Amino acid sequence: MAHFEPPVWLRRAEPTGGGWLLDLHVQPGARITETAGEHGGRLKLKIAAPPVDNKANVQILSWLSKQLGLPRSAVTLVRGESARLKTVLLTGMDDDQLRMQLEPLLNNKSKI
Repeated sequence: MAHFEPPVWLRRAEPTGGGWLLDLHVQPGARITETAGEHGGRLKLKIAAPPVDNKANVQILSWLSKQLGLPRSAVTLVRGESARLKTVLLTGMDDDQLRMQLEPLLNNKSKI
C-alpha cells in the first residue's frame, strides 16, 4: 500500500512505533457523539456524555475503541483528563489498519 501520511492531529508515539498519539479537541454534552472536522490542529470530537464524573472520558475511549476496531485496553487517555484538549494513545495497529479505520473519522462520517 501507499505511504501513510497521517493528519496533523495524529503522530507516532515514538520513532520506533510504540503506537499512535491522537490529539483531540472535545466538546462534551453534544446531542450525539461524532467527529466534527479539525479544530486548532486537533480532531474535534463532539461527545454526548456530560463532562462530569469522568463520563465524557469513558465515552471518548469506548467510542474510539469501537470506531477503530480496537480492544478497549488499546485506547488510553494519556493527557487532558479534565480538559477539552486531550491526547489518546492507540496501540495494536499497523499503518494500513490505522489508515483504513481512520477513513470514517477523516470524512466526518462517524456517529453513534
